[in-house]
Amino acid sequence: MNKKIEVDILLVEDDPGHARLIEKNLRRARIHNNIDIVTDGRQALDYMFCRNDDSTSDCVNPLLVLLDLNLPVLDGYQVLEKMKSDERTKSIPVVVLTTTDDAREIKRCYELGCNVYITKPVEYERFAEAIHKLGLFLSVVTIPNGE
Repeated sequence: MNKKIEVDILLVEDDPGHARLIEKNLRRARIHNNIDIVTDGRQALDYMFCRNDDSTSDCVNPLLVLLDLNLPVLDGYQVLEKMKSDERTKSIPVVVLTTTDDAREIKRCYELGCNVYITKPVEYERFAEAIHKLGLFLSVVTIPNGE
């Protein structure tokens, strides 16, 4: 039987209000994993590829990424494309969390390799409820352990 592996969650979200709301509602859903927050696409890639560390031994793996699409510096599409084209990060699960509900954009994300696409509801209560449900979903998901 496989031992349960704790995964870190990387939240890539440039809106501090959304980031707080996402973290708060994941905690309400009893997600106790470490949640690291970065605010642009370049920071996300630097985090995943350990570009700011002196040593790669501190690189976080395994990992789950919650990715907004509308980001400064590099957008979520660019982050997703770079992640899924690199052997080191291609198996990391990615949940896209964005306000974009255009069918072409959703299709593009799945073609680039996202695992789940969630449209952020605009109103607060619906957004909080959606994130809470995401937390419940994440509590039962098994992800690759990087071995």
